[in-house]
Amino acid sequence: MRRPSWVPEGTDLDKPNAARVYDYYLGGSHNFEVDREMARKALALWPELPQIMRSNRAFLRRAVTLLAERGITRFLDIGSGIPTFGAVHEIARAIRPEAQVVYVDRDPVAVAHSRLLLADDPQCAVVQADLRDTDLLARPEVADLLAAGEPVGVLLVAVAHFVSDDEDPWKLIATIRDALPPGSALVLSHASSEGRPDQAEDHQNLYRMTPTPLTMRTRAQVTAMFEGFELVEPGVVYLPQWRPDQPESVGEHPERMSGVAGVGFRP
Repeated sequence: MRRPSWVPEGTDLDKPNAARVYDYYLGGSHNFEVDREMARKALALWPELPQIMRSNRAFLRRAVTLLAERGITRFLDIGSGIPTFGAVHEIARAIRPEAQVVYVDRDPVAVAHSRLLLADDPQCAVVQADLRDTDLLARPEVADLLAAGEPVGVLLVAVAHFVSDDEDPWKLIATIRDALPPGSALVLSHASSEGRPDQAEDHQNLYRMTPTPLTMRTRAQVTAMFEGFELVEPGVVYLPQWRPDQPESVGEHPERMSGVAGVGFRP
């Protein structure tokens, strides 16, 4: 297919991409037919997926709002994806106009879009990197964010489930934790194998078709990722249950959102 002008050279347009599929679920336009085809297959198995993605995005908004209200002005968004309405810097600056954000993603399309969107914003930076990169914390933009010694909000929203057990996401998160100043926070959401066990294996098989296979985990496994952080209430819960704006919006079956989330602060 013809490469659109907004897609960087070298991008594989013949394979579905998780960031672009996510963009499609959210109603975005930065995706290709191969991504939409994968999304349609996923929707045939799991029609609630777009609602799950929106629930995840709503959790991000609520969590960033909490961090900003508690005085955090520096944010590190790892696995930020393709920019969509309600980006982290927009949410944070509604409370803290001075907020700084470093966006990190491995996907060249997501990075290209982020750089285009934020080209005129000196308080934001974009890094092409991966949670698994051993030099992530040494990247100049990330190092500068941490160097001031001020609390940093680290966002791992729907990203740790793309790290396999063999790659040890618990150790990767612990490495980041140990580099954070006191008062920093971890915001994390993760696909759960418990909410819809009837769907979990089929969904993981679908993502094995992409360069970013998915590992769904139990709530206990996700809670272990917060080691060294003090979880805020209500702990690690299903996405709609985490500090909802309106309690009645949670519904009778929050487990159908099939993702868990939590926020913890480093003492």
